[in-house]
Amino acid sequence: MISNIAQGVQAFTSNAFLVGGERTVLVDTGANFDAVSGLRDHVDSPDLELEAVVLTHTHPDHVGNLEAVKTAFDVDAWGYDTDVDGVDHAIEDEQRVTLGDHEYVALHTPGHKDDHLCFYSSDSDVLFAGDLVFQNGSFGRTDLPEGDRATLVESIDRILERVSSDLRELHTGHGPSVTDEPYGHVELAAKMARQV
Repeated sequence: MISNIAQGVQAFTSNAFLVGGERTVLVDTGANFDAVSGLRDHVDSPDLELEAVVLTHTHPDHVGNLEAVKTAFDVDAWGYDTDVDGVDHAIEDEQRVTLGDHEYVALHTPGHKDDHLCFYSSDSDVLFAGDLVFQNGSFGRTDLPEGDRATLVESIDRILERVSSDLRELHTGHGPSVTDEPYGHVELAAKMARQV
């Protein structure tokens, strides 16, 4: 089960996806809201056993609640770059990571930020895309430090080559998740990102 604990929050935040199952993890923590209460509100039991935080990247809107979540649930954070404060363990490109009940492959996808990762499960046909692509062909900003449009296009192309055209769910860093032909949204993002 995947639920966005930041849904409905009226603050500058990313989405923060609680992935329940065999290994309950939080994908990104969001910022500027009480993520600890949000996590506890999204489970039937007040004794949530969160096992890890997994980060798509470390822009402030994705990690603002990181320390609070780590402290409240006594968990470590996993991300691409352990030189970033709060990231305890590295996830390498192509490393397998269990989120909930499924195994995902971590794909290093820079262009929006150097430490950006996407997570794809071929078993469940689910993609956590962070800020690489969004609904309706939108794509991550490249005007921030470490942003680069050509690199972003390469990263989107990599995702298109890797994920199935039968992709069932696209969970993005901002905006709604896509469950209606999500592969087409990624294809459109590749096209739009090429336009100057």
